[in-house]
Amino acid sequence: MATECSYVTEPTKAVPLTCHGHSRPITHLSFSSVLEDDQYYLISACKDNNPMLRDGVTGDWIGTFIGHKGAVWQARLSSDASFAATGSADFSAKIWDTHTGECLHTLTHAHIVRAVAFPSQPRPQLVATGGFEKKLRIFDLSRSSANNSASSSPTSVDGNSPPSPTPGIEIGPGVHGGNIKSVIWSTNLNILITAADDKFVRWWDIRSRSVAAMYELEGIPGTCELDSISSNPSLSVAAGKSAYFFSGTQPGQLLKKITTSKDIAAVALHAESRKLVTGGGGDTWVRVYDFDDGSELEVHKGHHGPIWTVSFSPDGKLYATGSEDGTVKLWKFGSDPYGLWR
Repeated sequence: MATECSYVTEPTKAVPLTCHGHSRPITHLSFSSVLEDDQYYLISACKDNNPMLRDGVTGDWIGTFIGHKGAVWQARLSSDASFAATGSADFSAKIWDTHTGECLHTLTHAHIVRAVAFPSQPRPQLVATGGFEKKLRIFDLSRSSANNSASSSPTSVDGNSPPSPTPGIEIGPGVHGGNIKSVIWSTNLNILITAADDKFVRWWDIRSRSVAAMYELEGIPGTCELDSISSNPSLSVAAGKSAYFFSGTQPGQLLKKITTSKDIAAVALHAESRKLVTGGGGDTWVRVYDFDDGSELEVHKGHHGPIWTVSFSPDGKLYATGSEDGTVKLWKFGSDPYGLWR
């Protein structure tokens, strides 16, 4: 299996790095924060069951997490990139050690897990999940019996995983009217955000286990992500032909809605430059829009299938796209030399 990155000749001025290695459609991409020496990492979720860890600057393959027995719908790194969380169609979420590739915890569910989220803190001991059970849960990883048993030997080679943590705490039983597509841990660690197929984005107060705010979208949500670049982050949500931008600190506060002529499956905001990047299920093009007036600024060709996920790097110097074609592409953002673009 090829795992290297190669340049692809483009008719437009944007020449992306193409990262090979997956064999099925890419479902989700997520970056870590910037670590020492300006290094950061990228994790990709894929329907081939095998999430991959990459160097975020170059796209070079670092490792593959082996153990899921179904499509992986979402994958996230902890802010310090020490842990990875994955949610899968095999009815489980898994927590991984990114240094060794070992599976530390397997969280068994009764249906497909579509979403996972860590709080933004080093070596987090909590993880939230959501999916086809329509239940938002929080698991305390520190209470796992695996952590208290010297004989427990984590492994990911043969899929035999360590004992699960104690059953998760459900937040807001019976409220979600559709499958949970995304779970986001807010910068306020007492707030969790969900986007579901019932077309609602909900902000949950963990302390009261109740809805603090909610907003009804005009379509079923695609991506739902917190902007990690800005010092004042916002929440970006794709739904139908629109991109919604909410305050990252005030639950439910809509800052702006941009409606286009194209279906939007994925959106990422670069607040400093006042631009947003989108991908859609209706074509294979990456589009860049002006945040202030909603005008289309750039169209980039390179993928050979619909684009389901878009994410900016934590330094805002590039963005990654993941497609039905099974590839991850890294696109330089801005005119200055960066990484392998010299």
